[in-house]
Amino acid sequence: MLTQAENELLCRVEGDAPMGRLMRRHWVPALLSEQVAEPDGAPVRVQLFGEKLVAFRDSNGKLGLLGEACPHRKASLAFGRNEECGLRCLYHGWKFDTDGNVVDMPSEPKASALPEKAKHLSYPTREAGGFVWAYMGPPDAMPEFEAPPWAPHAEARVAIAKVELPCNWAQIMEGQIDSAHSSTLHSSDMRPAKGDATAKGDHWVRPSTDKNPRIQVQLTNYGMRYAAIRRPIANANSHDYVRITTYVAPFTALIPPNSTYNVTSVIVPRSDTSSTFHFIAWAEGEQAGIGTQEWRKFCVLEVGVDVDAQFRPIKRHAHNDYLQDRAAMADGNFTGIPGIPNQDIAMWESMGQIADRSQERLGASDIAIVQFRRLMIDAARAFAQEGRVIGQIQPRLPQAKLRSYQGVVEKTVPWRTLGASDEEVKVLSGLEEDETDKEMAAAVA
Repeated sequence: MLTQAENELLCRVEGDAPMGRLMRRHWVPALLSEQVAEPDGAPVRVQLFGEKLVAFRDSNGKLGLLGEACPHRKASLAFGRNEECGLRCLYHGWKFDTDGNVVDMPSEPKASALPEKAKHLSYPTREAGGFVWAYMGPPDAMPEFEAPPWAPHAEARVAIAKVELPCNWAQIMEGQIDSAHSSTLHSSDMRPAKGDATAKGDHWVRPSTDKNPRIQVQLTNYGMRYAAIRRPIANANSHDYVRITTYVAPFTALIPPNSTYNVTSVIVPRSDTSSTFHFIAWAEGEQAGIGTQEWRKFCVLEVGVDVDAQFRPIKRHAHNDYLQDRAAMADGNFTGIPGIPNQDIAMWESMGQIADRSQERLGASDIAIVQFRRLMIDAARAFAQEGRVIGQIQPRLPQAKLRSYQGVVEKTVPWRTLGASDEEVKVLSGLEEDETDKEMAAAVA
């Protein structure tokens, strides 16, 4: 469990909170490219770390991310006219380009010097992997933009489901790095079967019935990797079923894949008490992959059906118990809630807007959760005290080379080499050794 002060340090992201300032030193996945697909289209409201912004694509296709409140009288630019390479406030007609420069001010005299003094808040943007990314930290500390793990090259095929949730980022991320819960909460959608782990039309299959995985953690300079080791259905005496989750601080969890596509989660804080959850399926090479609409239907997060155009839940939410079907439960469905993300969402939101980790009773299956908390609390402290930014410490690895892993392997195979490139194995072998399983188990006792 955490102290109240540690929990605050982990969760708070607004204003001068160390965690939020640390996250701003990374390129932030701010919104989906599809939300601003059309030049001169409607502006889109965006909230990050408690800050209200507006995104738009100008007449030439250039992206802008500005403060939502017009610097003149603070009216919302989300109502503005996006035309002729600028966003014009409806109130008095002030117009801004994508860099926040005032390019027209019809309410002021032509000779006024005010336009030069009224430059508006704007953030640099990039596009990759289906997202518009923003850098919100000090300009002189801006890192080079790089391809994300789920779009390592232009040929990667990416499908993204998205939903805004009224809870803190950390309890969502903990759900992504908690392999043990999948054997229970998702048991109707992740079914045991011999053969390869793969995706069927309405469920996934994996080669194990073991609900009690052994958890082992490997620290990295970008975050952590951990293995959930289970008994496989076949050859249990000589083999293990290994699922490796890779956490790329601070926003990304690479979930163990199946033979059809790879899976990634991206969690971005909107505020202390709200977050945006992205569930991503991506494929490369000979993987079949899955289309965006098919993926959103599988996740039960279809736009216009389950979420609105702003990706807010419109069908299932806490006020109607996520339409939990008790009759379906009686017929064998474990949760009565359709869609793997919706099952998770019910759990995350039921913890409250910010989970009280000082009242938990953790067990051996929570070792990865404990390590995640230590990792990010230490990262926030190191940033506040020394300016160190996790993920930007040398020697570092390009994110495009990072992967998760799942498979049945001989017990003698060292899991730390699975799913890791030769370069990653070399870099990680030079880092300090992980805490032993015994020490980690003691931490949750």
